[in-house]
Amino acid sequence: MKLIKYLVTGIAFGIVMTKSEAVSWFRIQEMFRFESFHMYGIIGTAVVLGMLLVFVLKKTQAKTLDGEEVKLNPKAMSIPRYLFGGIIFGLGWALTGACPGPMFTLIGHGTWTILIVILSAVLGTYLYGLIRTKLPH
Repeated sequence: MKLIKYLVTGIAFGIVMTKSEAVSWFRIQEMFRFESFHMYGIIGTAVVLGMLLVFVLKKTQAKTLDGEEVKLNPKAMSIPRYLFGGIIFGLGWALTGACPGPMFTLIGHGTWTILIVILSAVLGTYLYGLIRTKLPH
C-alpha cells in the first residue's frame, strides 16, 4: 500500500511532463538554441515553486508521511564543483534530448531507445561513486 503513493506521484509527474511538452526533444533543442522561452518558463516555474515549498516546509516544521521531521541539510557553495557538474549535465541533456525526469517518462511513451541513455546515466553515476573520494570536492 505504501508504494501506491509513489506510483501515483510518478504517474502524475509523467502526465505533467507530457502535457507541458518537457519530454519533447524539439522543445529541448529550441531551448538550447535560444529559439523559445517554453522550457525556460517550465524550469523557472519549478525553481520558484521549489523555493516556495522549501520556505513553507521550514516555516511549518512539516513532517514526512511517516511522521518524521523533514531535515534539509545546508550545503557549502562550491562554484567550480557546480560549474563542472552543470556543464556535464547540460552536455548530456543537449546530446540526448532528455534530462533525468523525462527519461523515465519517455519509457512510458514507448521510446525504448532511451534505455541506452538511462543505462549510461546509471553507469556514469556508478563510476562517479567509485572515484568520488579521489575528486576535489
